[in-house]
Amino acid sequence: ESCTYAEVVAAVDVNTLANDVYKHNFPSTPLWAKTIEGITLKEFDKLSFDMILMSPPCQPFTRIGLQGDLSDPRTKSFLYILDILPRLQKLPKYLLLENVKGFESSSARNELLQTLATCGFKYQEFLLSPTCLGIPNSRLRYFLIAKLHQEPFSFQASGQVSVFVLLEFASDPEDLLKEEVADKVSETSSALSSEEKNLDPNVGPDCSSKKSLPKGSFLFKLETVEEMERKHNQDNDSSIQMLKDFLEEENKEMSQYFLPPKSLLRYAFLLDIVKPTCRRSTCFTKGYGHYVEGTGSVLQTAVDVELESVFKHIDKLPEEEKLKKLSTLKLRYFTPREIANLHGFPLEFGFPEKVTVKQCYRLLGNSLNVHVVAKLISILLE
Repeated sequence: ESCTYAEVVAAVDVNTLANDVYKHNFPSTPLWAKTIEGITLKEFDKLSFDMILMSPPCQPFTRIGLQGDLSDPRTKSFLYILDILPRLQKLPKYLLLENVKGFESSSARNELLQTLATCGFKYQEFLLSPTCLGIPNSRLRYFLIAKLHQEPFSFQASGQVSVFVLLEFASDPEDLLKEEVADKVSETSSALSSEEKNLDPNVGPDCSSKKSLPKGSFLFKLETVEEMERKHNQDNDSSIQMLKDFLEEENKEMSQYFLPPKSLLRYAFLLDIVKPTCRRSTCFTKGYGHYVEGTGSVLQTAVDVELESVFKHIDKLPEEEKLKKLSTLKLRYFTPREIANLHGFPLEFGFPEKVTVKQCYRLLGNSLNVHVVAKLISILLE
């Protein structure tokens, strides 16, 4: 993808399932099923690697979590790397790190930058989403690229996290900032139980009454005018591909992905519904397919049915009639293959037969976008 030839000298993970999938796709790559802290300095030196690609545990930095930062035990592996790095016999030439939005304001990030400076690395930080590359999926993430003892990046702005510095990532900075807000709303949504949410269709998520909206601004579901405008603008952005370019052909096996009646009735007003012609989808999390709200968009396969006609006055209908109207949309989850497509995984990528659909969703929800990483690697090696 990055058009760079490289040999992976070691892949390290403690997740048994993730390791099974990795081995299935890369059978000849050395795979170490152990913790980072379990690798000695001598073992690191023996590898004599030129590049480190890492994605430390994100839980200490998520915006809806406890934000334990350095006090969270899950940062141990990351801090161990920072301790080992200056003591290596041969420093790597390149480094790429990915984490969640929120890492850029953490103490762990400060420790990282201090270590890089001590070792003589030049670095640049980014907040990037696949939408920057024309991919219709919001997945805003923090990235850092660093190179050893070389000239600074031509676009370098040290100490600043850039959202627009690369022309290749041809996205309007304002769009990324809007996406950041939407991403945060999605995260917050997934953290709340349905009991904590107001399910009154006349009240928006910001507690403002929809009855007082300007004339002609018909809103369905729990959305504000601003959210509707943002979605409309995204769907009319021709620089972003349509979702249909990433979808599988509809077949009989798709029946397992349709939302069950109970979910339709309970979460209809909270779903982010997209059509194949849309140019957007929300971030798919590891809870997708198991939890409904805030875990990712759902696909409306009955493309000729208008959402407004289904949701208008639906709250006044008896349950049976309500379900009948909602069923006309033919809503389904995106398949694991479709999410993998949006993440940029190659067509030959697959899961072992023993891996369940739920497990596929969990692994994909914890992954990152291949296209974004490939672009950063190619820039790093320029």
